Amino acid sequence: MKQLVLDIRPDAPPTLDNFVVGGNEELIAALRALADPPPSPLPGHLYLWGAAGCGRSHLLRGALAAAIGRPTACIAAHEVGHELPQTPGLLLAVDDVDGLDDDAQIALFNAFNRSRGLGQTLLLAGNAAPRRLVLREDLRTRIGQCLIYEVRPLDDESRAAILATLAARRGLRLADDVIDFLMRHGRRDLPSLLAVLDALDTASLERKRAVTLPLLREMMQAGLDI
Repeated sequence: MKQLVLDIRPDAPPTLDNFVVGGNEELIAALRALADPPPSPLPGHLYLWGAAGCGRSHLLRGALAAAIGRPTACIAAHEVGHELPQTPGLLLAVDDVDGLDDDAQIALFNAFNRSRGLGQTLLLAGNAAPRRLVLREDLRTRIGQCLIYEVRPLDDESRAAILATLAARRGLRLADDVIDFLMRHGRRDLPSLLAVLDALDTASLERKRAVTLPLLREMMQAGLDI
């Protein structure tokens, strides 16, 4: 059964509990295990990948939020310099590894090499499977030795259920033809769908009209990007 956890307001802090799991049950379980203080022997490092909008950054930050009792750090690719933190026991998340420059790639490779001695665990995210990452070969090999998970996208049934539920929480009713239109013609990653829902909510209040397909078409003509 797919778990649909719907505390996914744009301003809600990312957690593993408010990630819409879909077909990613095994990945979520692995991230929860990774967040625990490291036992002996140390668990493997983890690399997750998927297309833009699939929730990679949410998952990294959610895993760190679940790591009670151990130090954590989350670093975006453009923030990685010549050196990464050497805090003992650190759960170190590095996002968008596909965007690492030459110096940052060396820094991450060195972090792999000293992680066992420091008791660190690396949690990495990128936009492609390890074999398709355009990185120096020794680093790509290290990433390929991690536990590897592809973030599986939600199916249309789950997306439609999420939209209907979130709309109902706002006092909106999305007609079936509105949801069907969005599923067929709009961008279907969850952030984009939530942005469209926000726009529909605002337009409905301003125009004092129900959310219908004609209203959606009017908004598209006025420049709404779906």
